[in-house]
Amino acid sequence: MKRKMLEFAEQHTTPESGILSKINRETHLTQTHPQMLAGHMQGVLLQMISQMIRPKRILEIGTFTGYSAICLAAGIRHPASGILHTIESNHELGSTIRKYLKEATLEDSVVLHIGDAMEIVPSLDETWDLVFIDADKSNYLNYYQMVLPRVRQGGFILADNVLWGGKVLDDPEKFDSDTLGIVEFNEFVQQDDNVENLVLPFRDGLMIIRKK
Repeated sequence: MKRKMLEFAEQHTTPESGILSKINRETHLTQTHPQMLAGHMQGVLLQMISQMIRPKRILEIGTFTGYSAICLAAGIRHPASGILHTIESNHELGSTIRKYLKEATLEDSVVLHIGDAMEIVPSLDETWDLVFIDADKSNYLNYYQMVLPRVRQGGFILADNVLWGGKVLDDPEKFDSDTLGIVEFNEFVQQDDNVENLVLPFRDGLMIIRKK
């Protein structure tokens, strides 16, 4: 029944654009861990959230092959002046991401940074309307604490994988570094009086955080 419900939901969701379908297909053919891709339904959700917020400045930590960046960029308020900064730590993905951004005609709206987000983010002199965190899980809390002061009041942070395949419910003694990172992040945000937060049990868990 659950599988049929998911199939129904996907069949009644706006289909992927041509470039997103291509990225989805080629990522599954060429990448070792294609499940890291945002994918169809999450992509539509990210796009709709961005379109509702209409951000001028977006930060994405964790580009992978560029699928989510393209979805988030769809909501930029003024494409001529708005910008999305996206950071990917894997140098080998740089040419692939740039190829897809060019095909999506987003070279002027999306700035790709290759390297360590902990070093790159502080160098970006921006105030963020929307931040999407989907990178190494052990650093989630570090990323959150680093970006929150630069998020405008009323701005949003989205964090992917906050359920981490259900591992967040395991015995704490069995936590690996990634699970521990997610758990520490979840608990910190839950206790943070500076924000309001909602966990959606969607795919692997998406947390929506609004800065008060």
